[in-house]
Amino acid sequence: MTTATDPRVLQTLDGKPWDIDAYVRIGGYEAWTKCVNELSATDIVNELKRAGLRGRGGAGFPTGIKWEKILNHRIKEHYFVCNAGEHEPGTFKDRYMLQHAPHQLIEGCLIAAYTVQAKEAFIYLNHEYQEERESLKKALAQAKARGFLGKNAMGSGMDLDLQIFDGYGSYVAGEETAMLESIQGRPAMPRQKPPFYPTDFGLYGNPTLVNNVETLCNIPRIFQKGAAWFTQVGTEKCPGTMMFSLSGAINKPGVYERPMGTTIRELIKTCGGGVPGGRKIKAVFPGGPAFPMVTPDQLDLMMDFDSLKKAGTGLGSAGMIVVDDATCMVAKTLHFSSFFRDESCGQCPSCRMGTINLTALLTKIEQGEGTQKDMDSLLQLCGFVKGTGYCTLVTGAAVLVQSSMKLFRHEFDEHIRLQRCPYQPAAATAVAAQ
Repeated sequence: MTTATDPRVLQTLDGKPWDIDAYVRIGGYEAWTKCVNELSATDIVNELKRAGLRGRGGAGFPTGIKWEKILNHRIKEHYFVCNAGEHEPGTFKDRYMLQHAPHQLIEGCLIAAYTVQAKEAFIYLNHEYQEERESLKKALAQAKARGFLGKNAMGSGMDLDLQIFDGYGSYVAGEETAMLESIQGRPAMPRQKPPFYPTDFGLYGNPTLVNNVETLCNIPRIFQKGAAWFTQVGTEKCPGTMMFSLSGAINKPGVYERPMGTTIRELIKTCGGGVPGGRKIKAVFPGGPAFPMVTPDQLDLMMDFDSLKKAGTGLGSAGMIVVDDATCMVAKTLHFSSFFRDESCGQCPSCRMGTINLTALLTKIEQGEGTQKDMDSLLQLCGFVKGTGYCTLVTGAAVLVQSSMKLFRHEFDEHIRLQRCPYQPAAATAVAAQ
């Protein structure tokens, strides 16, 4: 783990990360105490607005505005959910933060739930994160023993408990409404829209604040140090730092905290140590496989929500995947397409059948059995299914194929011309097709 010179998010602890004494020694729960004793809910929201914190879960929506919408909603029964259901390829930063900073997450959750006057508060946790679950349970027990949460927590007048909910869902369960359905005991399937946002119609039909792990871990630091301190790094519209998950063809994969606006090149070379074996970069997924790739001539793009959107791609939850020049892009596209197919919840016919058919056509081309008609069918199918699902899964699957075919059409053509994958010997391709 490499952090910024003056990290805005993660405060690492020596020894046991769930040890509350170690966390208190570095200022832990000071922000929570300050919010209860010195600030009103409006004060808290206004400080977040001044900090300009934007959600780190993918959408980049201003956190202060989201909290304010819940706080001022005409319906007064509110809920809070921390989304720790991380399940996207190339994204593992939330897991890292759960491992190393459970108390920091708890403190952020308490401030959020208190501010919006939540009746109940949950942490929706990926069921695969068993070690993280145990660490979080220990941290919660210690915080409760100190009076930071529980009945009349910190003299706040609220009974604040954080309930861990094991999310036995999938990639789709990370979508806010699917996650809320799961908490209510129903299948983790996205809701039909409208209503569009949990801030209006969330858990049990009431306004619900949903934030992801990294967003909430920013909260204690902002109230410890102040909004002005937080905005000293990053860009004007995207202040602060972000936790970047770096994987793929990279010498040092891992989680790196860097200021918003750090370039793709710096993350790959300075943080990740470059590409193994002296190979060259072929492409980069800046925000995971659901966003268009960028090419080597775009490595100086800044990693923030606005810069990447302007360039025609997206930051998402900052799961950067590097692809080297020894990689077959048809095979890589097929790999991620298979993920989308397997993770579709099946609720939307366009998604269920679209992801199956996209994968089938890609398989045919990769195995040397494709035709130009299959290429045309791929692009036509992408146009049919894009934007048609209750969530963005099928759109991500279509964007993946469109991006790959736009940038690497010549590789698809070579598969058809040679009737095999050009990155494999003919014999190996024949065996793979059997």
